[in-house]
Amino acid sequence: MNNNGNGEENLKGGVRAKIRLDFKGIGKPGRLFFGGRNTEKAAEEVRDQQVAMFRNVPIQGISIEDIDMSIEVYTVYDDINHTEIAYAPVEIMVAADTLQDLLRFVVREDFRKVEILEPAQVQLSNYEIERLLFRFSEEMKDYREYLERKYNR
Repeated sequence: MNNNGNGEENLKGGVRAKIRLDFKGIGKPGRLFFGGRNTEKAAEEVRDQQVAMFRNVPIQGISIEDIDMSIEVYTVYDDINHTEIAYAPVEIMVAADTLQDLLRFVVREDFRKVEILEPAQVQLSNYEIERLLFRFSEEMKDYREYLERKYNR
């Protein structure tokens, strides 16, 4: 990244990255023997819904290049709730105008990993680092508000 003199990031071709998100699925017990939903199926359903949104809802500054849903669903045991939780991973290849545009993925609860593919090196000015940190703070506030609305209905 170069600074073009007025503090704006100047990326030729932007940033290409591979982002891994692991969507959580929690099974619902059925009544007697019917109506239950296993955790793996729940995780796959959440993944399918989220991938449909990535494919159909434009995100400013982001271009989705590829979505890989071939990674196996895995389960872990939750010691606190004494249940199994399944995760359905997805890897999303994106092209972003700026590093700031990638933050909306990084602050997500289901975020696991990011790999910057291009450029090979990034150099940021003090101003650009300040803007990046400010944007991170704003994304965290937005996400916190989203969680409050979600759980305090």
